[in-house]
Amino acid sequence: MRPKEETVELARRAVEHYVNRTTDQADDTYALDVSAYTDPVRYAHEVEKIFKELPLALAMSIEVAERNSYTAMEVVGTPVIVTRDADGKAHAFLNACRHRGAPVCPNGRGETRQFSCPYHAWVYDTKGALLSMYGGKTFGDVDMEKLGLAELPCAEKSGMIWVCLTPGKEFDIDEWLGDFAYELDTLDLANWHLHSQRDIPGPGWKIAWDGYLEAYHHNTLHANTVGKYTVGNLMLHDTYGPHQRIVFGRKSLKDIANANEADWADPAAHIRLIHSVFPNTSVSGVVGDHCLVSQVFPGPTPDSTMTRQTIMCARKPETEEEKAATEAFSELTLVAVRDEDYDMGFQIQKTLMSKANEAFVFGRNEPALQHYHDHVAKFAGRAG
Repeated sequence: MRPKEETVELARRAVEHYVNRTTDQADDTYALDVSAYTDPVRYAHEVEKIFKELPLALAMSIEVAERNSYTAMEVVGTPVIVTRDADGKAHAFLNACRHRGAPVCPNGRGETRQFSCPYHAWVYDTKGALLSMYGGKTFGDVDMEKLGLAELPCAEKSGMIWVCLTPGKEFDIDEWLGDFAYELDTLDLANWHLHSQRDIPGPGWKIAWDGYLEAYHHNTLHANTVGKYTVGNLMLHDTYGPHQRIVFGRKSLKDIANANEADWADPAAHIRLIHSVFPNTSVSGVVGDHCLVSQVFPGPTPDSTMTRQTIMCARKPETEEEKAATEAFSELTLVAVRDEDYDMGFQIQKTLMSKANEAFVFGRNEPALQHYHDHVAKFAGRAG
């Protein structure tokens, strides 16, 4: 949990903006050529350098909470299994049998002590070791110790399992997160209840992700969903290397704007924190004991993504009232993202090739967008 004095400081900053009708700002406006959204060569390069060579928050720890559990998925064309072995340690592997490359398990979550390849019945454990080969006596001599599942660099921290999709490209998770680890730790993500997950097709990576980084559109696009609760064009912005913490003000700020701070019973109720993990994970909506984690994965072309939405609760809903509240939160997040943000994103995508715009202009009131695209350029090895 975040210490109350830190929450009070965030609420104080939000109240000041609310009263003055201001927001945190960048130093200047920022122009980004639309080729950043459309150029397939640039896209392939950026996906390679950013999504395949940097650590990704690939799974929540609670997705594989039990020993001998796993979750399997395809990430930017790479088949991956994340496991928790019999000793409780997390691992990540390429989901490909070392015999002829068949996936050793289907996508999804489950519990198992062994993976048996459906093609020729080679069997692996949750540590990736090759245990047995069907017809091994007739196969010939091989070194089984060298034929375990191809392991990916993996670390578990702050309630997330971090994976690099390039075998052998090790990373230091403490260095990657820096001070942002403390921010994630305040969320206590490893101790939530996983309610449900769903995958949502979306527009291109940057169009989709841009919508997660600003409140400028809340009053208009989200007028009937999250915009009913948040103050449009009010945002606190703090950076931690490539990562960002965004704070939206809730409309209930008016209730404390003229009250003494000593009388703020629950300052956290008046702000909404978004923890934006570079390059594609948003931890959002810790409101009313609910939390939404969104992971946006680029598709095979610049105009497609798949978003994994994870709905979490502080505890498993038991009463009818708790179940109704969780379903209402789940429905609200689905409508806001799929039917509003992504619907608009698909419409924007149609205009990209019309050459109506040579560049998109981000305002001073959109500092998180500027910060994000600067770091995309940095990690892709571009000047900007």
